[in-house]
Amino acid sequence: MKNKMWKAMGLLGLLASLSWVSPNEAKAAEIAVETSTTLYAKLDMPVSVRDAANSEGTVLSQAGEGQTYEVVESPKDGWIKIKTQDGQGYIQSGSATLIEKTQEKVDKSVLMRQQIVDYALQFVGGRYVYGGVNPKTGVDCSGFTSYVLRNAAGVNLSHSSKSQSREGRSVSYEEARAGDLVFYGKNGSINHVALYMGDGRVVHASTEKTGIIITNVMYRKPVKFVRVLN
Repeated sequence: MKNKMWKAMGLLGLLASLSWVSPNEAKAAEIAVETSTTLYAKLDMPVSVRDAANSEGTVLSQAGEGQTYEVVESPKDGWIKIKTQDGQGYIQSGSATLIEKTQEKVDKSVLMRQQIVDYALQFVGGRYVYGGVNPKTGVDCSGFTSYVLRNAAGVNLSHSSKSQSREGRSVSYEEARAGDLVFYGKNGSINHVALYMGDGRVVHASTEKTGIIITNVMYRKPVKFVRVLN
């Protein structure tokens, strides 16, 4: 019964937090996979590569049938600019077939940071217990961030929000990424820490009343953003 109560409270906190995120505060989600397209010219016949886009241009080299070159500039006025081992030059567009190749580059750091956030989210609805170090049985704010980063990323942190604020390096809100730490304070002293999720939101062990919840990063004015991940 008690677990159901905490989960219900966590859900209420999640719903409330979503309503607090304004378009101006939210930041664009990071892209884990970048797609790029490159245009190539595959020669249908032997051609001369010239230094200008006309038949009067000086011949720089000869290119054989079946060879493929990266296109530097799209076809214009019957000529294509390509990249060869001897440098860039022009060939007649009718001498080649254009081929598009798409490549995907995976940003592993984005995937790793999302895995940390996903790991933390499984504990939403859990209990806040002062001095607690395990979100499965009850945890406080720094115990939560310490547990998540140790188990999800192998990063060891102190069990104190003030101490954690001195670990890693400071970054601005604009630089903050998922998996970074957000610190809050009062009268110049840090007293709370949360895990940044990206998109202007944090997940944290908030209070005994709310437990582990998701809120807008600006639910209180942050004192400091810290990066402990490489």
